[in-house]
Amino acid sequence: MNFASDNIVGASAPVMEALMRANAGTMLAYGNDEITKRIKARFAEIFEHEVSVFLVTTGTAANALALSSAVPPWGLCVCHREAHVIDDECGAPEFFMHGAKLIGLPGVGAKLTAETVRSYLEGLPKAVKQMPPKALSISQVTECGMVYGLDEIATLSAVCREHGLTLHMDGARFVNALVSLGCTPAEMTWKQGVDILSFGATKNGCLMAEAIVVFRPDLAEALDYRAKRAGQVISKGRLIAAQLEGYFADDHWYANARHANRMATLLSEGLTQLPGVRLAWPTEANEVFPIVPKTLDRALKAAGASYLTWTEASLPENEKIGADEVIIRLVLSFATQEEEVSKLLDVARAALSRQAAE
Repeated sequence: MNFASDNIVGASAPVMEALMRANAGTMLAYGNDEITKRIKARFAEIFEHEVSVFLVTTGTAANALALSSAVPPWGLCVCHREAHVIDDECGAPEFFMHGAKLIGLPGVGAKLTAETVRSYLEGLPKAVKQMPPKALSISQVTECGMVYGLDEIATLSAVCREHGLTLHMDGARFVNALVSLGCTPAEMTWKQGVDILSFGATKNGCLMAEAIVVFRPDLAEALDYRAKRAGQVISKGRLIAAQLEGYFADDHWYANARHANRMATLLSEGLTQLPGVRLAWPTEANEVFPIVPKTLDRALKAAGASYLTWTEASLPENEKIGADEVIIRLVLSFATQEEEVSKLLDVARAALSRQAAE
């Protein structure tokens, strides 16, 4: 019963098969191979737009390099205060932005609203002593499992245009959000004003394969050099591209995300039927954030369940966590089996029944 992350499972079979095919024989190095060329063309087809694509091995590299292309050393990048870029990447974005800063704003469910961003931007002094805002970064899916709707992305983009900011999307769970919204990649990105995307695939079936997808040509000009300086121009680059080829084939990436999201819905529905359990935020993709009694938390862990406890920082105003309660995070993946979900629910029911009888 390991629900700690969608990073805990290996790569999916189609991805590994594509990787093994690419491993045979010899090909040009440093991304000059035919597989990489095919994948870059495939990204343009998927997004219905001419794009520049830079393949990297980690989401941290994707985010840090993407933001470095948009924010000069004297600039600010605005994000949610719990965003992965500010909270979980050991300062990598600021390191690669060479002194630029990240500023975190509040928002329910780790989502930013246009009103919050606009208010912050308009409240900044304009003197040279103040670092000017240059980019806005949003997480899709957010760190609390919520999904920005198309209209929400569009309104944030409008604020960016008003104030001259680049809009970056951290898409670590990109396709989980697509499945949730029922839209196309184009509709969730450049059609709503996204300028640059960190495209995640590792959490949804790849071994280690991410991409920076650039919709605005000026942001791509220096990324080849930035990627090289960051150690992300891989000599055997075909082995990153091959993973994505297996990932995209026959809409495998969609199938994986649909399964993960469905498992999350199943778990969420089961948990909310239990006495004393409620959701901190709606289940909108492949993560579930129940508020549970601490006694249940201990019982689940004693039974071997693995997951993380979570922060209260982005709860709705009317939601309060009791002294005997805790928020936990349960993440479902493409490899999660329905039996695992059922087992966790059975353990929870039994624990709550025992407690009620005592």
